[in-house]
Amino acid sequence: METIRKLAILADAAKYDASCASSGAGRRDSRASGGIGSTDGPGICHSYTPDGRCVSLLKILLTNFCIYDCAYCVNRVSSNVQRARFSVDEVVALTMDFYKRNYIEGLFLSSGIIRNADYTMERMVEVARVLREEHRFAGYIHLKTIPEASPELLAAAGRYADRLSINIELPTEAGLASFAPEKSLPSIRGAMGELRWRIEEAKEARKGDAAAGAIATPAPRVSRARPRPPKFAPAGQSTQMIVGADGASDQQILTAADNLYGNYRMRRVYYSAFSPIPNASRILPLQAPPLAREHRLYQADWLLRFYGYGVEEITDTTQGGMLDLDIDPKMAWAIRHPERFPVDLNLAPKELLLRVPGLGVRNVKRVLMARRQVRLRVADVARLRAPMSKLLPFVQLADHHPRKQLDDPATLRARLAPPPKQGSLFDSPAAH
Repeated sequence: METIRKLAILADAAKYDASCASSGAGRRDSRASGGIGSTDGPGICHSYTPDGRCVSLLKILLTNFCIYDCAYCVNRVSSNVQRARFSVDEVVALTMDFYKRNYIEGLFLSSGIIRNADYTMERMVEVARVLREEHRFAGYIHLKTIPEASPELLAAAGRYADRLSINIELPTEAGLASFAPEKSLPSIRGAMGELRWRIEEAKEARKGDAAAGAIATPAPRVSRARPRPPKFAPAGQSTQMIVGADGASDQQILTAADNLYGNYRMRRVYYSAFSPIPNASRILPLQAPPLAREHRLYQADWLLRFYGYGVEEITDTTQGGMLDLDIDPKMAWAIRHPERFPVDLNLAPKELLLRVPGLGVRNVKRVLMARRQVRLRVADVARLRAPMSKLLPFVQLADHHPRKQLDDPATLRARLAPPPKQGSLFDSPAAH
């Protein structure tokens, strides 16, 4: 099979994996070493997939052959799809060629399981090794690791990759047993724990080396400086959960994500709305969940990580642990708790300011800085370019008080989340 045909098959097979963002990589440039590639700078540009998504990584599978039979996966062993497989040299050549053409800034490589976990993981690690050692490639590399692979292979993967990820797939052990019987949640979490301690051990070793170097006496010029401890997956690890394939609620999904952030120091948890696949298993739902659900989960994830919310606060138990699709979770919480508002922007601590709908982390910092000089008024807040219609019902300023707006949460909700309206061909663009 021609390489271009393999690329079409294996790039399409990789589109279901969302956990490929390159954020978190350290700045690295090959100009000093004489190699090729970088993780930032003018040599980085983006390509677009046929459906319009902007991507900056060559995102492919090593192969879509797989011995597993996960019900939600288009590449499962019982699926009737065209199969293809790259050799190590083909993936290396494609990566280098795409980078030289300025199409990509790095590589995201995943794979179906061929023969066994160790054999597959060894092939993926070899791709990264050849790129780093033989081509001195300094661009971004993300490897999707296999939890059943040996610890030695996981250790080798972290030496060459910027980021590693292991997909947890589904938030509950019961869901995983039903939809992916060959996979085990304890095995997945065990591999995540292995990666966590290796990442932290490498960071501590490098910090200790830097501290020792700072207090050491200058060495004679003829002596060689000792090499620094190697990095291990410096951009951390990430994972992905499928949303809507099983019956897990948003509360169960976010509880699992909160556990992953706390116990495994996950850099990102990605949420992928289940998409119906060809020749789907009969145990899968016939329809995909609304994409708004995926969007609300990302917003809720942000509240967990940066705004100090707990899972129980974000999810409404009266709705079966599901997020409200009509309004964002921060606004939904504020409307459910009118007794916590209005928040005085001139006096409230940072923790309360972060709870105000329409105020993000950056604008909260600006408010804290500005109020040291003046008492904030509506005009001052408007200059922050915050969404004033969302913000004003929940705040008090020197020249503004929401009065009785918070006394009727139902009316406030209706105003802030009007029902969807079918657009007309004769509406002006501004009307939308």
